Amino acid sequence: MTETETAPAGVPAEGTRARVERAALDLFALRGFENVTTDEVADAAGISRRTFFRYYATKADAVWGDFAGHVARLDARLTAADPAQPVLASVCAAYVEVNDYAETELPLLRERMRLILTEPALLAHSQVRYAEVDRVIARHVAARTGASPADLVPRLVATTTRAAATTAFEAWLGDERSTLGQRLHQAFAEITDGFPSLRS
Repeated sequence: MTETETAPAGVPAEGTRARVERAALDLFALRGFENVTTDEVADAAGISRRTFFRYYATKADAVWGDFAGHVARLDARLTAADPAQPVLASVCAAYVEVNDYAETELPLLRERMRLILTEPALLAHSQVRYAEVDRVIARHVAARTGASPADLVPRLVATTTRAAATTAFEAWLGDERSTLGQRLHQAFAEITDGFPSLRS
């Protein structure tokens, strides 16, 4: 590898990323996250250790995949939201839209999310990722309400909606008969309507 190479010859960068993530998730599921080294992931993906680190700072980053792109898409949808739409509804709708995956992507998504939500070694890493989402949501709420992103309400909306999304993912993983979209809509309906299922 030369210093300017980022992928094997003839292989698009996105193809290398997909191969690394597939190899990482397979190894982590088989042997456990803590028992797999970065070198083993790189070897399974057919790349060098140096190439691995061009794409990911740590092996945990390979689990999350293109999370920066996910956050950017969430931000873009919030920016494009109809100003007439209630702010909480706009946040919930954006979450649903960015988590609308093709059927072919769902098996890999299940593996990814099962690791993220259950692997103790990834929990601290998850908090860093969640903070990125919270900042985007808080900025949107602040812009819509004239508040500061550091104020209570923007931060509360950010953490509450993110927790609802995370819980929806957990419920989806636990029940293969449901769809992710159904679980997300259900979770957000509960919080936006003030838990109507608990009123009786």
